[in-house]
Amino acid sequence: MAMMRLRREDPRVVGSFRIHRRLGAGGMGVVYLGSDRRGQRVALKVIRPDLAEDQEFRSRFAREVSAARRIRGGCTARLVAADLDADRPWFATQYVPGPSLHDRVAEEGSLVAAEVAAIGAALAEGLVAVHEAGVVHRDLKPSNILLSPKGPRIIDFGIAWATGASTLTHVGTAVGSPGFLAPEQVRGAAVTPATDVFALGATLAYAATADSPFGQGSSEVMLYRVVHEEPLLDGVPDALAPLVRACLAKEQEERPSTLQLSMRLKEIAAREAQGGSAPGGSDKRPPVQRGADREAYADQRTQRSTQQRTEGGGGQASRGSSAPPAQSPSRGGSGPRRTGRPSGPGKQGAARNTTRSGTARKGTRPGARPTSGGKLRPANPRLLRQRLVVFVVVTLLVALGIAAAQGCQGPKESKGAGIVVSGTAGTGCPPTVDECPA
Repeated sequence: MAMMRLRREDPRVVGSFRIHRRLGAGGMGVVYLGSDRRGQRVALKVIRPDLAEDQEFRSRFAREVSAARRIRGGCTARLVAADLDADRPWFATQYVPGPSLHDRVAEEGSLVAAEVAAIGAALAEGLVAVHEAGVVHRDLKPSNILLSPKGPRIIDFGIAWATGASTLTHVGTAVGSPGFLAPEQVRGAAVTPATDVFALGATLAYAATADSPFGQGSSEVMLYRVVHEEPLLDGVPDALAPLVRACLAKEQEERPSTLQLSMRLKEIAAREAQGGSAPGGSDKRPPVQRGADREAYADQRTQRSTQQRTEGGGGQASRGSSAPPAQSPSRGGSGPRRTGRPSGPGKQGAARNTTRSGTARKGTRPGARPTSGGKLRPANPRLLRQRLVVFVVVTLLVALGIAAAQGCQGPKESKGAGIVVSGTAGTGCPPTVDECPA
């Protein structure tokens, strides 16, 4: 859970607890990280000053404290202390380290089937204890689930209510989060444990697809879809889809109980874990979206599959073109992508010719081919041998030309006293020395 520094208006001491950081703020108040004299860390919720005088909010706050006291089990944070009569009522629960399910999915993407089933089984088992205490959470959603090292924990019972109570605080106003509300909450009917089952099904769909099963939109649009439209579960793994769909049934009687849900999810988690899909594996699925976003998502998938077919078969023909190749939207970076290799000897020759005729990359040496990692592969050995032969032949021809030019210059003359090595006099004298004048 993210922590923030205290603001000027934040208290430094509440009751017997010292305040250290802000953990978050909601519609009722602010949650702080505090500690007691023994150093035990707590999450301390304090009602906002402007709401402390509102009796309706005080009653709602008192319900949350009462619900936390009645629930027994490891699914929720244990209540440590509370003061409902203070100027700003507050209560402290055991601090739960770890991100919320919403933050985990937002940062790391959708979860694999085994992890979704394991989290769902623990939450369903926790809801059994909540319902046995006569409480319905009414606002179960990813942001109200903390993923601690010891398992998921359900928090924020601020709008929890006794079984059978209505969900309307004012006329025509439903309490809860659109997209995770049950149809009976939207209609203003009485809530039952099946209401939390519906919210749990929507939460599991979010964990598996990183999106609400009813898409995105305004509150009115979301509430209409919850009541009148079927959930969108295209991205939910096959092992979980039937059970999630049953949880999202419009009628409460058609939904499974929390006990049945817990047992079934435990079986799925065990089977999927043995199947060997590791977290972060390839079975993570992108979020499924509605309307224009869903059509854009479908077009994106179509373009991606078309590009993969092009790269696997005829991708070599496009290497010589001047237009840049289309890149997959799921991959970042601006570097060149390595296309698939052609099959067959004829296609290899064509690919080699198109590669030579294409525009060379700036800063690369001729004959070298860039790889996907940006490094250069060595040139063709056959091409190197041809270049070596040409170099040797040209060297020999140059040497022969130089030798021929030196031979055409004739015999060299001696620089002595007018005597020629061949026997002729430099002054026109006869060939014998006696005939020369003294």
